[in-house]
Amino acid sequence: MKMLLLALALGVAGIFTGPAAQAQTSLIQNAPARRVLSLNGSWNYIIDPYENGFYDYRREAFDKSATGKGGYYDNAKPSTAQEPELIEYDFDHSAALQIPGDWNSQDPKLLYYEGTIWLKKSFKITPTAGKRYFIYFGAINYESHIYLNGKKLGMHQGGFTPIQYEVTGKLNSGDNFVVVKADNTRHLDAVPTINTDWWNYGGITRDVYIAEAPETFIVDYKVQLAKDNMSQLAGYVQLDGTGKTGQSVTLNIAEAGIKQILKTDGDGRATFSIPAKKLKLWSPQSPKLYAVSLTNGSETVQDKIGFRTIQTKGQDILLNGKSAFMRGISIHDENPLIPGRARGEGDLRMLLTWAKELGCNYVRLAHYPHNEAMLRLADEMGLLVWAEVPVYWTIAWQNPATYQNAETQLSDLISMGKNRASIVVWSVGNETPLSDPRLTFMTNLVKKARALDDTRLIAAALELHRTPDNVIHVDDPLGEFLDLTSFNEYAGWYWGGKPSEITKYTFDIKYSKPVFISEFGGDALAGYHGDAETRWSEEYQESLYQNQLKMLGTIKGLRGMTPWILADFRATRRQHPVYQNGFNRKGLISSTGVKKKAFYVLQEYYRQQAAKYDGGK
Repeated sequence: MKMLLLALALGVAGIFTGPAAQAQTSLIQNAPARRVLSLNGSWNYIIDPYENGFYDYRREAFDKSATGKGGYYDNAKPSTAQEPELIEYDFDHSAALQIPGDWNSQDPKLLYYEGTIWLKKSFKITPTAGKRYFIYFGAINYESHIYLNGKKLGMHQGGFTPIQYEVTGKLNSGDNFVVVKADNTRHLDAVPTINTDWWNYGGITRDVYIAEAPETFIVDYKVQLAKDNMSQLAGYVQLDGTGKTGQSVTLNIAEAGIKQILKTDGDGRATFSIPAKKLKLWSPQSPKLYAVSLTNGSETVQDKIGFRTIQTKGQDILLNGKSAFMRGISIHDENPLIPGRARGEGDLRMLLTWAKELGCNYVRLAHYPHNEAMLRLADEMGLLVWAEVPVYWTIAWQNPATYQNAETQLSDLISMGKNRASIVVWSVGNETPLSDPRLTFMTNLVKKARALDDTRLIAAALELHRTPDNVIHVDDPLGEFLDLTSFNEYAGWYWGGKPSEITKYTFDIKYSKPVFISEFGGDALAGYHGDAETRWSEEYQESLYQNQLKMLGTIKGLRGMTPWILADFRATRRQHPVYQNGFNRKGLISSTGVKKKAFYVLQEYYRQQAAKYDGGK
C-alpha cells in the first residue's frame, strides 16, 4: 500500500500505515510494516551557500550541537512585542520542494547547486503513552543535520542509506516541526569521492515518516535459507526494549506449514534453524513470495519473503542448484523521462518493466544503494539483483574515516537487503585503480561482507589491462578474494578501434571463476542515424553490441553481463552540446523513452540464452 500523502497525514492526530522503506541493523527492519505517519509532500526550503543558518561568523554564535539559539533549525518567529527581534529568515513564506525529490530538478537555479539547503516540515501528531516513536529518512544526499522542534537529533553522512532517530518523549502533542540541513558538497575523503559519472542530486530523495512501535518491539530479523541448503531455514529475530529478555516470538509461514515459537536470550535475540522441505523456491521464472509473520505480544510484523540459494561451482553460477546465465542490464536510480531522482514506485516499476521487456533476469543497481522499494519490486517481478556501494574510482584509500564510511554504507546495504530473495550479489566497488592501499581497503570490505552475509556472492568491477598483441588481461589481485571474475570493458568506444575491429581481442583471465561482464557499451543519440562507423549514431551502437557479443562469446566461463546501461541518464561530465547535452547516452532507451536499435540486438541475444538455460522462459 502506498504511503499516505502528507495532505492526508497533516492536520490529524494519528499514525498511518505506509509502504516499504529501507532498514539496517541499527534501524527498524521493514519499518513501514508498523504504523507510520508520512512526512512526504511539501517542505519549505532556504538556500544557504554561506552556512548562515548553521553558524553566525560575526558573533561566533549558533552552537553546532544546537544547544544554543539563533540557527535556522529554531524555525523562529518574530515576537508580538512593539520592537520584535530581527529574524532574517522565514520558512513559512519561503518556496517549497516536493519530498521525496532532489532540489536540482525542481528549481532551475538549483540545477548545478552544490552546498547547503535547509528544509522544514510542520506536522501534527498525538503520541500515545507506552509507545515509542522514530523519525525515518530513506536517504538524504550527502551530509545531513536533523533537528526536531529546534533540538538536534544527529548528523549523518552518505547519500543513499537510511537515517533514523528515536524521538520518543521529544514530540509535542499537536504541533511539531522538523528541520533538515542537507549538504551535497563533494569531498575528497567521502564515499563516493569528488569525481563521479552521475548527477550529484541534493536533498531528501526518499520517503520520510514517523514510525510507531511498542515499548519492546521487533527491531530486526532475518528469515532466509541456510547457506547452500534448500530445505533449511535459518535466521534470527531481535527485540529492542526493556522487556526484550526471555520473550516468546512466533514465526509463522502458514502457506509452508511452518510455525515456530522462539525464545529470546539475554540480549533480546532468538536464533533459529528450521527444516523447510516443502518450500517452493523463488526464481526469475517463478518469483514465489511467502507471507511471513513475526509476533511478539500485541505486535505482529508481516513481510513477503522468497527463498532461494545462490552459489558458484567451478565456472558455473548455480541458482537453486541449477546452472544459470545472468541476462542483465545496469540501472541508475533515475527516471529518464522526468528530471531528477526516481521518486516513487511508478518510476521504479517502469525501469524494471523495461528490463523485463529486454529479456533480463538480472539487474545491476549501480553505483550505490537503491531504494528498498526497488528491491521489493525485483522480488515481486522475478529479477535477480547486483547491489553495490559507491566505492567508485579513486577513494582516499589510506584514510581510516573513509574506510569506516564505506564499511558503514556496506553494512547498511546488506542489512537493508538481507531478506530480499532477488539480491544475489553484494558489490564492494567499481573500477578502483590498483595499489596496495586500495587492495587492503577492498579486501577488508570483502571480509566485512562475508561476515555479515555468507549466503550471497561477493563481487566488484575489477581492473583490466591490454597488451599490444590484442590480449585483454584480467589479473587484478582483488579477484582472488571474490566469487565472480567481473570487469568493465569498453572496446569499440573508449579503445579498440571501430566496432567491426574489436573481435580481434582475446581474453587472458587469471581466475577460474564464473566470468561476468559488469559493463560494456557506447553512446548513441536516439534518432541520429548513419552507418556502423558513424560515432554517436544508433547504427554505431548497434554494431558495437553485435561485435561485443561475438567477442565476449569466446570467453570460457562467461555466465552473465550487465551492459551499460538501460536508459540514458544525466551526468554533469557529459558536455558535448550536440550528442550529450548533460546526458550519458549509453542507454538502450533514450531520455524520451525511445528504444534504440541496440536494444533489439541484446533482446535477441537474451532470447537465445533463455532458450539455452531456461527453456525459453
